[in-house]
Amino acid sequence: MPKWLLRISVTALLFSLVAGCSTASTDTTKPADGAQTVAEPAAAEPMVLNWSIPGEPPTLDPGIASDAPSMDMINLVFEGLTAVDRQGEMVNATAESFTQSPDFSHYVFTIRKDAKWSNGDPVTAHDFEYGIKRNLDPKTAADYAYQLFYIKGAEEYYTGKGSLDDVGVKATDDYTLEFTLRAPTPYFRELTSFTTYYPLHKKTLESNPNWANDAKTIVGNGPFVMDVWEHKAKMAFSKSPTYWDQANVKLDRIEIAMIEDPNTALSMFENGDLDWGGYPAFNLSPDAIGKLKEEGKIIVADNPGTRGVIFNTTKPPFTNKKIRQAFAYAIDRKEIIDGILQTGVAPAFGWSPVSMGLNPDGFFKEDPEKAKQLLAEGMQELGLKEFPKLTYYYDVGETDKKIAQALQDRWKHTLGIDMEIRTAEWKVYYADVLEGNYQFGIWLWGADFNDPINFLEMFKDKDGGNNVVRFDNQEYRELLNQSYYETDPEKRNKLMFDAEKILMEEMPVAPIHFRGNPYIKNDKVKDFVILPLGGSYFKYAYVEK
Repeated sequence: MPKWLLRISVTALLFSLVAGCSTASTDTTKPADGAQTVAEPAAAEPMVLNWSIPGEPPTLDPGIASDAPSMDMINLVFEGLTAVDRQGEMVNATAESFTQSPDFSHYVFTIRKDAKWSNGDPVTAHDFEYGIKRNLDPKTAADYAYQLFYIKGAEEYYTGKGSLDDVGVKATDDYTLEFTLRAPTPYFRELTSFTTYYPLHKKTLESNPNWANDAKTIVGNGPFVMDVWEHKAKMAFSKSPTYWDQANVKLDRIEIAMIEDPNTALSMFENGDLDWGGYPAFNLSPDAIGKLKEEGKIIVADNPGTRGVIFNTTKPPFTNKKIRQAFAYAIDRKEIIDGILQTGVAPAFGWSPVSMGLNPDGFFKEDPEKAKQLLAEGMQELGLKEFPKLTYYYDVGETDKKIAQALQDRWKHTLGIDMEIRTAEWKVYYADVLEGNYQFGIWLWGADFNDPINFLEMFKDKDGGNNVVRFDNQEYRELLNQSYYETDPEKRNKLMFDAEKILMEEMPVAPIHFRGNPYIKNDKVKDFVILPLGGSYFKYAYVEK
């Protein structure tokens, strides 16, 4: 392994377990002449962490958000039933304890009696029930509503085939929350740390439909409160005085700048204006990675995820399977990994990460000659004599720009196809992709929980919130539905394997590489946790002077 590359285990990413505190020394010796001299202790300087994100978060509503920058900010001001400790291991959070049935189909969580909202109201089990049922309401339009379908009756209510009263989540009293699941789900406790399961302050939501876009109107239950939100510029958070575990929150304030250009953000880090360089604050540019790699400064967070090309299967020519296959088989993944990413990540020939164990060998291989043949066959099936105009879409990231240019060159060289490249800031790009306003482009999916189903079920339903390719395949859907109820692990994996095989045969998404997130360690930042599945967790962080 090259000296510059340090891989961090997915179990935890932690930069110090050594906690320290300093106290002012006090001289209690009485002066000889009897005069009393009392020295006023110097006021401690607030501990401030200076951070950045690449753009404006679309929302801080835990039920609506589905992008990483929004979720990182949400985890500052909200907290679920579970969270992580300093080692990145799952622990109880707003729930002080839980029980589960032997078959993993029934869970009961006990809410802490000292849990408070930022306005001082108690956090109760009713707030969790309200939040979950509100996120299931089709009118909410939650992209991640399907993450709640593990709850009995949830999918039926969401699709209009069942009643809200039949959804299997219930606050039996102020501090007891019961879940009845549609099928045994051993990883359900892990799901409760996801934002779609967070509590919501009912009075706040009912009094202001735009509550999640203004610092003054956000009422959360997390370790920090939002003080400032200057849109497209900055955010600021301070330690919450009502948080149940505030004794373990050391930061007084977090200042977050929105910086679109990663090279600007890196310069600010190098000049001491930011306390973190690279992921998860911002993505280091390929040019910077090369230089930092030579200096031995790069660390790669090995969080499960996959980057690939997404095809809008409702827009020609990508309505044709063979056309999609041709583009996938023509990609030179090594060229992108070695020449652009430079982080030693693995090429992807399947959508679910190899670490999740469905098929380490992948489902297809690169084959330029077969790509040419498939392109010709696909064009014939579509009745095309000339290939139509194509526009490839990506957000403003420097890495995605270079990948777009590499793909443009490769597809021209192998397939003889010209394409235009379109770009937009993240918020606009993200909205366009969700609305289907694109032909094809780039997509990066990181794990929400550590199971292959998380990478496969996003494509299960054509109108599903994260099915950005509008994939619709009945056999694929049936295999995944069967997997939800299969209790034998081997049989369940076989069902998911068969489903992914269909996905990679139909190729609505062409995987390029598995995720590896490079950053530069700042030795002064302690106990900041990169979540095992990716993302930021600031609760325990502090800055050593």
